[in-house]
Formats: sequence, C-alpha cells, structure tokens
Amino acid sequence: MRKWISYPHREGTISRQAHADFPAEAIYEREVGRSGFFGPATHLHHKHPPTGWSAWEGPLRPRAFDLNELPHGTPAPWDAPLVLHNAQCKLRIWRCDKAMIQLFRNADGDDLLFIHAGSGELFCDYGHLSYRDGDYILVPRSTSWRIEPASPTTMLLVETSNGAYQLPEKGLVGPHAIFDEAVLEVPAIDDAFKAQQTEDEWQVVIKRRGALSTVTYPYNPLDAIGWHGNLSVARVNWRDIRPLMSHRYHLPPSAHTTFVADGFVICTFVPRPIESDPGALKVPFYHNNDDYDEVIFYHAGDFFSRDNIKPGMLTFHPAGFTHGPHPKAFAKAMTDPKKFTDEVAVMIDARDALEQGPGLASVEWQGYVDSWKPKV
Repeated sequence: MRKWISYPHREGTISRQAHADFPAEAIYEREVGRSGFFGPATHLHHKHPPTGWSAWEGPLRPRAFDLNELPHGTPAPWDAPLVLHNAQCKLRIWRCDKAMIQLFRNADGDDLLFIHAGSGELFCDYGHLSYRDGDYILVPRSTSWRIEPASPTTMLLVETSNGAYQLPEKGLVGPHAIFDEAVLEVPAIDDAFKAQQTEDEWQVVIKRRGALSTVTYPYNPLDAIGWHGNLSVARVNWRDIRPLMSHRYHLPPSAHTTFVADGFVICTFVPRPIESDPGALKVPFYHNNDDYDEVIFYHAGDFFSRDNIKPGMLTFHPAGFTHGPHPKAFAKAMTDPKKFTDEVAVMIDARDALEQGPGLASVEWQGYVDSWKPKV
C-alpha cells in the first residue's frame, strides 16, 4: 500500500496541518472534500463560523427528528415506521414488547439490527442468540428469524437493499484494529434453540420487492440440528469497539467505520479520550461532505457537539451545505474542552439522496436549523 507524494497548493493564511494549530485571525476551518473523507480535500480558514447563517429557506436544511415520538408497538418488523430511504438503504425504527408470532425473512437484502434499548432472545436459521442494548446483529439476506423480548425492545433496522454488509479494509492499522473479528458471536444450536423446535404450525413472512408473502409450515422451520460454513447471523456490541484515536489530530468519521454496504457506510461513535494536544481541534470539524447524505442516530450519553439532542433522536444533514459543531460546543472546545466523550451514536453516510418516510414530519424539531445561530 503506497502512494506518490503530492504537494498541495497553499494560499493566504493557513495552518500547516489540517484540524490543528489554526491561525488566530481565522479559527474556523472548513473541509471541502469528495468521496466521504476519502477523496481530494481542501481546508479553508474563515473569519466567521461556516454555519453562522441568519435565515434558511428551501428543503435542504438540516433536520432533527425525535424518533421516540413515532408510533409504538408494531408487532412485526415489516410494519415498523420507515424513517429514511433510497434505492440502496432503508432505515426503520421498531419497538417490540411481545414475542413475534411469525418468522420474518427479508429477500430484498441484508438487515442490520441495532438494539437501542431492551434485551431478549433471537432465534434464526442458525440457532439461538441472546441480545442486549448496544448490539449490532447482522442478519444475512433471506434468513428466517424472530425475537422474544425479555424487556421492551427498540431497534434501528438498516436494510441494504439488494446488497450485503461487509467489514471495512483497515489498511495500515491491520485487521485487528477497531474490533477483532474474534469478538463476533454467532448463534448456537443450544438447548433453548432445540426447545422451540415444536410440531406446531408456523408462518414465515417473506419480503421481496417490498411485497409480503406468507408461507405456512405444519412445524417450526427453525429445526436445524447443526451447520458449518462462513455465512451466518453475527453480533457485535459497541462496547467491543476500540476506537482509533490520536491525541494530536481529530480523526474524520470514516476512521470509525463499522460496516460497509453498497452505496453507504455505517460508523459507530463510542466513548474515547478527547484530543489533548493544545493546538488540536477537539470537536468535529466544519465540513461539506458534498457526496453523501449524513444521518446520525443518538443512542446514549452526552452528545458533545450538539445542543438539545437526546437518546432516540436522529439528525439528517443532506449533502450540499456546510455543517459542524453547534456554537456553544465549539466555543467550549476552544476554551475549556472535555477530557473524555461518553456519547454513543450510529452514523449512516449514504451516497445517494435519502427521502423521508411518511409521518416523519410530525416528529421533526423545527428549530434545529436555528440551533447554529449565535446566542445573543
């Protein structure tokens, strides 16, 4: 892995290093980049905050939604409210407090279940797996599964339509960075799995091209007695993630990539020490990210770059405008920065534009676009 040395153009008053040691007269750095932090980029130094707008008209504005306020208690994942979507990616929020009475099989693509709250048991073609809050559960396409919540369960469902989830290349830091694949857990053919293999009638609901079909069996089709291979449901918890860090440089969100799919990536922000070098930026940098729509689902903790955001909320920044930390967070980072973050959040960066699902407007925080205005 190597690249030719390049000599970027420099103009006017600048810092020698991105995200560090800003010139005193222009402390607001803005990154204009392509390909979601992987492509060419330029860093501009501004006298005023790039998000210091006084008014906003038109549909591109940043949005925040309180998903806690969406309808509760849909009995099955295929009825869960659609939050955002495009041809490659569908996000739903699902709350379930009772055992599923039918199996679900998604023939349109892999599903990723992020457990926001609750605990319980998952049964699938491959066996039995317990789950808890903070788990990612990767369900390969056309896997039959169901859950039995031990406590009311809320999960973010992220479908990669007509695609599959993979792990990112970790490059110079090696394959064991961020999390070692040895921490991945798969279902077991255990006593709990065997106990549910009854001769009672069961139905499998199959989603294909968005339409539902129901197949009835005179027995429970989750009746495997064993399996071998390298395709399976798999689980990893955010607590297993050991984030990349630099005490002298604020790493871009792409350093926290957890899963890669066709047309989008999923990143996980977990607690970590904040940069300690006096000249290093200590909050996310202002950036355009003009090739991707950015979505963040807030799971737990204190979200140090945002005001008035709580767990269960979701922010949506369409590609095409500058965004970054709120004024109070930026000011505090410059004068009295925290030593440690305790936030946990899931970020989805989508290459193609995302559309809002029906009913999402009813839970939008209309004042979010004004939250970057300087407090007077």
